[in-house]
Amino acid sequence: MTQRTAARLLAGGLVAILLLLTLFPGDSSGKENQIFEQFTRHIGQQIHKDKQAFARASSCMTWFYHKAKAPPPTAQGISWQAESHPEVDCPRAYPGGINEARDDFSKTQSLLSVSLTSYEFALVADRNDDATYSRTELQDLFRALALPYDERDQAQKQITLLTERSDSWYRNRNMDALMQGMSDLYERGYRVTPSDRSELNRVMR
Repeated sequence: MTQRTAARLLAGGLVAILLLLTLFPGDSSGKENQIFEQFTRHIGQQIHKDKQAFARASSCMTWFYHKAKAPPPTAQGISWQAESHPEVDCPRAYPGGINEARDDFSKTQSLLSVSLTSYEFALVADRNDDATYSRTELQDLFRALALPYDERDQAQKQITLLTERSDSWYRNRNMDALMQGMSDLYERGYRVTPSDRSELNRVMR
């Protein structure tokens, strides 16, 4: 076999390999699993911060009310104890007293509701609970978040788009947009599953 013939065969083989890779791309589950993991982790970290902030506001508001011998408002079934020394910590955290603590209680409760709903949204979008967004699930998720979807985008770009939209809705406490997105998923057959409820209960603890 001449060198020229060998070179032609090698070139032809490389072309065939590239053609096969184009027609039959490799499994992208690693990319999609990465997106699910990082998106839910991002929201989970926000939930953790919100729980701490809400617990402090709730604990201090209760302390101020008890100090004033008045019954505090209820926290809609959410309760974590944060301040171990409220007589020191609460006046320092809320120099404006009971009114400032009450305002922060309302704000932190609202933010926690948004972050928990965002987490539920991310879980529901994983339709078959395999901790991975399939291509169809990812496309539906982007659509529900009113984001442009291009399957050719790198995973990090898609993660950035998802987290930025989630953060924007969180900062603006845009529960209406979240519920509209959830409604869009429901119209496509997505539902809150027992696995989703179990995970939501876990992050609430």
